[in-house]
Amino acid sequence: MRTARLMGVAGLGLSLAASAGVPDALAAGPGLSAYQGAWVLEGRDCADVFSSAGKGGAFKKPIDIFAPAFIVSGKRLKTPMATCSIKSVRPTGDRQLLVLDCANAVAAQEVRVYMMPQPNGPLKRYYNEQDPAGTGYQRCSK
Repeated sequence: MRTARLMGVAGLGLSLAASAGVPDALAAGPGLSAYQGAWVLEGRDCADVFSSAGKGGAFKKPIDIFAPAFIVSGKRLKTPMATCSIKSVRPTGDRQLLVLDCANAVAAQEVRVYMMPQPNGPLKRYYNEQDPAGTGYQRCSK
């Protein structure tokens, strides 16, 4: 539940500043290439959450802090409420555990997120290892 509060009540939202002059695939490190880009909860309209400002997009102003969306760029990830550094990505069963170092306006803490890229492009986020269903996210831009 702490993860949901830090990442935004409605979902996981991440936005990372692009690494200066380094392609995303190189800046991302091992295991992150499938996560690069802007993501929104399946069924939501990308245009409602993101603007098309430059490579990878940005959150539309004013930012909807409850938007179930995130942006991953290199080893950084941003939600409407928090900015995170991706410390590690490691396999755990059929999923991957992303260990994040996140900060928002009032706190900083380590956050663990379970994700799994799906065939044909979307990904699923799981609340913990026991979550059988997960929550689907669609890519809005790379």
